[in-house]
Amino acid sequence: MSEKTIGVVIIGRNEGERLKACLNSAIGSTRKVVYVDSGSTDGSVELARGLGADVVKLDISIPFTAARARNEGFQHLIEQFPGLEFLQFIDGDCEVSGNWFELAEAYLLEHPDVAVVCGRRRERYPQASVYNMLCDIEWNTPVGEARACGGDALMRTKAFEQVEGFNPALIAGEEPELCVRIRRHGWKIWRLGAEMTLHDANMTRFSQWWKRNVRSGYAFALGAHLHGSSPEQHWVSEVRRGRVWGLYIPLIILVAMSFNPLFAFMFAVYPLQVIRIALKNGITNANNWVYALYVTLGKFPELQGQARFYRNLLFKSRSGIIEYKS
Repeated sequence: MSEKTIGVVIIGRNEGERLKACLNSAIGSTRKVVYVDSGSTDGSVELARGLGADVVKLDISIPFTAARARNEGFQHLIEQFPGLEFLQFIDGDCEVSGNWFELAEAYLLEHPDVAVVCGRRRERYPQASVYNMLCDIEWNTPVGEARACGGDALMRTKAFEQVEGFNPALIAGEEPELCVRIRRHGWKIWRLGAEMTLHDANMTRFSQWWKRNVRSGYAFALGAHLHGSSPEQHWVSEVRRGRVWGLYIPLIILVAMSFNPLFAFMFAVYPLQVIRIALKNGITNANNWVYALYVTLGKFPELQGQARFYRNLLFKSRSGIIEYKS
């Protein structure tokens, strides 16, 4: 790997030891690391500087988004090193796997039509809670050409600049939205089977899982609003599924029950949906059924997130970020 071609942008707030592991995994493997802090009170800024990273402290008087943080980190990086060819984004609760930088850069060098390459993100402690386990399953996406990446990815600077970076106004779903615009310029997104990062979701409560799904629902509605009318209908099906399972089916059943309480049997459609997902997904052992159950249940907080987005759209108000770790 050429240390002259890759820069790293790490974003975070109050990540503590997770940030330390993240910085140590990136510093020394690349030419330049920038940490963008969004108001930490746990000494993250001092930690990052002590480990040798440049630090950008966001102006907290301006509404924070991860998209804005990444953009500001990129600007800081590119102003100092305008020749950077590739850019690695990392969330501060992730640790980069050993040879990821070398593998990812080699792939981009060999495939000039690929703008973004990502690999396997895994949960560090999948057995710590059912919610961590669900994240680990969620990260296990197909290898090959993809429609989107997550918060950790190596990007071609040329492509990132071509689309003017992330949309800083988005409070969720900013990575897939960026990828929509990148692919419109003819670039490809690619997922490798290689290990990329270890993530620490640190979810131990049902309320955290619920908030995370509210955020997903908000992101789906926002993405469909921005790009749903395009030929690929970005996240339209996700929005539709949230409405069907979180709103339409319960309403139909309740209306039917107002005529005859025996129609309550129709609620059996939900356990049947769990069975369908479990049999289809192919996940081994009991995790198969747990995953299917939570995917089905997750349509209700997703619907809440959709409602939050459309309320903001109607009243032209701005929503703050939806944090599940708090």
